[in-house]
Amino acid sequence: MFAEFVDGPFWYFSVTVFVVGVVWRFLAVLRAGRRPDLSVARASAVVGAIRTNLSRFLPRREIAGRIRLPVVAGYMFHLGLFALLLFAAPHVDFIKERITGFGWTPMPHWAFILASEFAFIGLLILWLHRVLNPVTRLLSRADDHIAAILTFVVMLTGCLALFQSFEGLRVLHLFLAELLLVYFPFSNLMHALMFVPSRGYTGAMLGRRGIHA
Repeated sequence: MFAEFVDGPFWYFSVTVFVVGVVWRFLAVLRAGRRPDLSVARASAVVGAIRTNLSRFLPRREIAGRIRLPVVAGYMFHLGLFALLLFAAPHVDFIKERITGFGWTPMPHWAFILASEFAFIGLLILWLHRVLNPVTRLLSRADDHIAAILTFVVMLTGCLALFQSFEGLRVLHLFLAELLLVYFPFSNLMHALMFVPSRGYTGAMLGRRGIHA
Protein backbone atom coordinates (compact mmCIF):
# COMPACT_ATOMS: atom_id res chain seq x y z
CA MET A 1 0.00 0.00 0.00
CA PHE A 2 2.78 2.43 0.95
CA ALA A 3 4.74 1.51 -2.18
CA GLU A 4 1.71 2.27 -4.35
CA PHE A 5 1.32 5.64 -2.62
CA VAL A 6 5.00 6.49 -3.16
CA ASP A 7 5.05 5.34 -6.79
CA GLY A 8 1.75 7.05 -7.59
CA PRO A 9 0.02 9.93 -5.79
CA PHE A 10 2.97 11.18 -3.75
CA TRP A 11 5.24 11.19 -6.82
CA TYR A 12 2.83 13.41 -8.75
CA PHE A 13 2.26 15.60 -5.69
CA SER A 14 5.99 16.12 -5.07
CA VAL A 15 6.73 16.94 -8.71
CA THR A 16 3.83 19.41 -8.78
CA VAL A 17 5.01 21.13 -5.59
CA PHE A 18 8.56 21.26 -6.96
CA VAL A 19 7.61 22.79 -10.32
CA VAL A 20 5.05 25.25 -8.90
CA GLY A 21 7.40 26.21 -6.05
CA VAL A 22 10.37 26.82 -8.35
CA VAL A 23 8.28 28.89 -10.77
CA TRP A 24 6.83 30.86 -7.84
CA ARG A 25 10.33 31.63 -6.49
CA PHE A 26 11.51 32.83 -9.91
CA LEU A 27 8.39 34.97 -10.37
CA ALA A 28 8.88 36.47 -6.91
CA VAL A 29 12.37 37.57 -7.91
CA LEU A 30 11.14 39.03 -11.21
CA ARG A 31 8.26 40.86 -9.52
CA ALA A 32 10.69 42.50 -7.10
CA GLY A 33 12.06 44.46 -10.05
CA ARG A 34 14.85 47.02 -9.81
CA ARG A 35 15.35 50.70 -10.11
CA PRO A 36 16.08 51.91 -13.66
CA ASP A 37 19.78 52.57 -14.26
CA LEU A 38 19.92 56.07 -15.79
CA SER A 39 23.69 56.14 -16.10
CA VAL A 40 25.40 55.95 -19.48
CA ALA A 41 26.41 52.41 -20.35
CA ARG A 42 30.19 52.05 -20.45
CA ALA A 43 30.35 48.39 -21.48
CA SER A 44 28.16 45.40 -22.33
CA ALA A 45 25.85 44.08 -19.61
CA VAL A 46 25.65 40.71 -21.39
CA VAL A 47 29.42 40.34 -21.41
CA GLY A 48 29.51 41.31 -17.75
CA ALA A 49 26.90 38.67 -16.87
CA ILE A 50 28.78 35.92 -18.70
CA ARG A 51 32.17 36.98 -17.34
CA THR A 52 30.93 37.05 -13.75
CA ASN A 53 29.33 33.62 -14.00
CA LEU A 54 32.51 32.10 -15.41
CA SER A 55 34.91 33.87 -13.07
CA ARG A 56 32.97 32.93 -9.92
CA PHE A 57 33.52 29.22 -10.49
CA LEU A 58 36.93 29.70 -8.88
CA PRO A 59 37.66 31.75 -5.75
CA ARG A 60 39.70 34.92 -5.95
CA ARG A 61 43.41 34.42 -5.45
CA GLU A 62 43.38 36.71 -2.41
CA ILE A 63 41.24 34.27 -0.42
CA ALA A 64 41.76 30.97 -2.25
CA GLY A 65 44.26 29.69 0.30
CA ARG A 66 41.88 30.22 3.21
CA ILE A 67 38.88 28.45 1.65
CA ARG A 68 40.61 25.73 -0.36
CA LEU A 69 39.05 22.85 1.59
CA PRO A 70 35.37 23.88 1.23
CA VAL A 71 35.94 24.81 -2.43
CA VAL A 72 37.43 21.40 -3.28
CA ALA A 73 34.74 19.64 -1.23
CA GLY A 74 32.06 21.69 -2.95
CA TYR A 75 33.27 20.62 -6.38
CA MET A 76 33.49 16.99 -5.26
CA PHE A 77 29.93 17.02 -3.94
CA HIS A 78 28.22 18.96 -6.72
CA LEU A 79 29.96 17.24 -9.63
CA GLY A 80 29.50 13.82 -8.04
CA LEU A 81 25.83 14.45 -7.34
CA PHE A 82 25.25 15.82 -10.87
CA ALA A 83 26.80 12.67 -12.35
CA LEU A 84 24.67 10.44 -10.13
CA LEU A 85 21.42 12.28 -10.87
CA LEU A 86 21.77 12.17 -14.64
CA PHE A 87 23.94 9.17 -15.42
CA ALA A 88 23.36 6.48 -12.76
CA ALA A 89 21.67 3.57 -14.56
CA PRO A 90 18.56 3.45 -12.29
CA HIS A 91 18.08 7.21 -12.72
CA VAL A 92 18.42 7.01 -16.48
CA ASP A 93 15.71 4.31 -16.54
CA PHE A 94 13.52 6.30 -14.15
CA ILE A 95 13.81 9.51 -16.18
CA LYS A 96 12.98 7.59 -19.35
CA GLU A 97 9.91 5.92 -17.84
CA ARG A 98 8.53 8.80 -15.74
CA ILE A 99 9.67 12.08 -17.31
CA THR A 100 11.16 12.28 -20.80
CA GLY A 101 10.14 9.10 -22.58
CA PHE A 102 13.72 8.63 -23.79
CA GLY A 103 17.04 7.85 -22.16
CA TRP A 104 20.76 7.89 -22.77
CA THR A 105 23.80 5.76 -22.05
CA PRO A 106 24.35 5.44 -18.28
CA MET A 107 27.73 5.53 -16.61
CA PRO A 108 29.51 2.23 -15.95
CA HIS A 109 29.43 0.76 -12.45
CA TRP A 110 32.99 1.86 -11.62
CA ALA A 111 32.08 5.46 -12.50
CA PHE A 112 28.99 5.21 -10.29
CA ILE A 113 31.15 4.10 -7.35
CA LEU A 114 33.64 6.92 -7.98
CA ALA A 115 30.93 9.58 -8.31
CA SER A 116 29.23 8.28 -5.14
CA GLU A 117 32.46 8.49 -3.15
CA PHE A 118 33.13 12.01 -4.40
CA ALA A 119 29.60 13.12 -3.52
CA PHE A 120 29.59 11.53 -0.05
CA ILE A 121 33.05 12.77 0.92
CA GLY A 122 32.35 16.25 -0.41
CA LEU A 123 29.03 16.54 1.42
CA LEU A 124 30.48 15.28 4.70
CA ILE A 125 33.41 17.72 4.53
CA LEU A 126 31.08 20.62 3.74
CA TRP A 127 28.77 19.77 6.63
CA LEU A 128 31.63 19.24 9.11
CA HIS A 129 33.15 22.55 8.02
CA ARG A 130 29.77 24.20 8.60
CA VAL A 131 29.50 22.69 12.08
CA LEU A 132 33.11 23.03 13.24
CA ASN A 133 34.15 26.37 11.75
CA PRO A 134 33.06 29.14 14.14
CA VAL A 135 32.12 31.55 11.33
CA THR A 136 30.05 29.15 9.23
CA ARG A 137 28.49 27.71 12.40
CA LEU A 138 27.32 31.18 13.36
CA LEU A 139 25.92 31.87 9.88
CA SER A 140 24.17 28.51 9.54
CA ARG A 141 20.46 28.02 10.09
CA ALA A 142 18.37 24.91 10.68
CA ASP A 143 17.54 24.89 6.97
CA ASP A 144 21.20 24.33 6.08
CA HIS A 145 21.45 21.27 8.31
CA ILE A 146 18.09 19.83 7.23
CA ALA A 147 19.07 20.14 3.57
CA ALA A 148 22.45 18.46 4.16
CA ILE A 149 21.02 15.59 6.22
CA LEU A 150 18.10 14.97 3.84
CA THR A 151 20.44 14.96 0.84
CA PHE A 152 22.76 12.54 2.62
CA VAL A 153 20.04 10.03 3.46
CA VAL A 154 18.63 10.23 -0.07
CA MET A 155 22.06 9.39 -1.48
CA LEU A 156 22.65 6.66 1.11
CA THR A 157 19.34 4.89 0.50
CA GLY A 158 19.92 5.23 -3.25
CA CYS A 159 23.26 3.45 -3.03
CA LEU A 160 21.78 0.72 -0.83
CA ALA A 161 18.81 0.30 -3.17
CA LEU A 162 21.20 -0.27 -6.07
CA PHE A 163 21.80 -3.80 -4.81
CA GLN A 164 18.08 -4.48 -5.43
CA SER A 165 18.03 -7.07 -2.63
CA PHE A 166 15.15 -5.43 -0.77
CA GLU A 167 12.24 -3.65 -2.48
CA GLY A 168 11.65 -1.58 0.64
CA LEU A 169 14.96 0.25 0.08
CA ARG A 170 13.87 1.38 -3.38
CA VAL A 171 10.55 2.62 -2.00
CA LEU A 172 12.30 4.40 0.90
CA HIS A 173 14.79 6.03 -1.46
CA LEU A 174 12.02 7.27 -3.75
CA PHE A 175 9.97 8.52 -0.79
CA LEU A 176 12.92 10.50 0.61
CA ALA A 177 13.71 11.87 -2.86
CA GLU A 178 10.10 13.02 -3.14
CA LEU A 179 10.35 14.72 0.26
CA LEU A 180 13.45 16.47 -1.05
CA LEU A 181 11.49 17.67 -4.10
CA VAL A 182 8.80 19.11 -1.82
CA TYR A 183 11.37 20.77 0.44
CA PHE A 184 13.56 22.11 -2.38
CA PRO A 185 11.68 25.28 -3.48
CA PHE A 186 11.27 26.54 0.08
CA SER A 187 14.87 26.07 1.18
CA ASN A 188 18.39 27.22 0.45
CA LEU A 189 18.62 24.35 -2.03
CA MET A 190 17.13 26.81 -4.52
CA HIS A 191 20.67 28.12 -4.98
CA ALA A 192 21.18 25.19 -7.36
CA LEU A 193 18.83 26.96 -9.81
CA MET A 194 19.27 30.58 -8.75
CA PHE A 195 23.04 31.00 -8.68
CA VAL A 196 23.43 31.51 -12.44
CA PRO A 197 20.76 34.25 -12.84
CA SER A 198 21.84 35.82 -9.55
CA ARG A 199 25.48 36.05 -10.61
CA GLY A 200 24.40 37.12 -14.08
CA TYR A 201 22.32 40.00 -12.70
CA THR A 202 25.19 41.26 -10.56
CA GLY A 203 27.65 40.90 -13.43
CA ALA A 204 25.33 42.65 -15.88
CA MET A 205 24.79 45.58 -13.52
CA LEU A 206 28.50 46.03 -12.88
CA GLY A 207 29.49 45.24 -16.46
CA ARG A 208 27.22 47.97 -17.78
CA ARG A 209 29.14 50.42 -15.60
CA GLY A 210 32.48 49.13 -16.87
CA ILE A 211 33.37 47.31 -13.63
CA HIS A 212 34.98 43.89 -13.85
CA ALA A 213 33.43 41.80 -11.08
